[in-house]
Amino acid sequence: MSDNEKETQVAEETQNTQAAAETNNEDRKSRRGQRGEGRRGERRNRREESHENEMLDRVVTINRVSKTHKGGRTFSFAALVVVGDGNGRVGVGMGKSQEVPIAIKKGVEDAKKNMFSVPLTAEKTLPHEIIGEYGAGRVLIKPATPGTGVIAGGAARAVMELAGVTDCFAKSLGTDNVMNVVKATAEGLKNMESPEQVSERRGMSVSKIYGWKEKN
Repeated sequence: MSDNEKETQVAEETQNTQAAAETNNEDRKSRRGQRGEGRRGERRNRREESHENEMLDRVVTINRVSKTHKGGRTFSFAALVVVGDGNGRVGVGMGKSQEVPIAIKKGVEDAKKNMFSVPLTAEKTLPHEIIGEYGAGRVLIKPATPGTGVIAGGAARAVMELAGVTDCFAKSLGTDNVMNVVKATAEGLKNMESPEQVSERRGMSVSKIYGWKEKN
């Protein structure tokens, strides 16, 4: 084999090697791109799901609790938390811990376990008047016309707003203890009848009671 033929063969082998290397690099880039797109898509889907399932929470009060024992006194915190979706579901929970953030987190988890549905009218108010009771707490809850807003104290207001009520009156008739007021408000909403139940009890149509327009 002449020197020219050897050089030609070496050049062809070098070109083939370079082409194979470029092909492998392109394949690796393509696979990386697919994996990246897949991971980004999964993260995007998780963010969308978490946004859909997002709950609103509000800390009503945090109390410091002391416990006396043989070695002295230890202090912890109790957080009263209200959780709701702003669309007819709300819950009240209590969390205790020696650290405030952990107490709040436990309160949120407890409130999510105790969530219940609140019947709302088409105007996002309540179907009828009711008095909620819990312990020494008594809270009067009344519906209001659109545009009135939530007229209530801070403790009852948190429950109403996170439940999705936009117009109502709420007034404490008993103790001023925040926990009793919040739980009395929650009990009142739990015992609230739906518009359909009210119309059946009164023997009138829903539209006639609440002024809704009849559906064609």
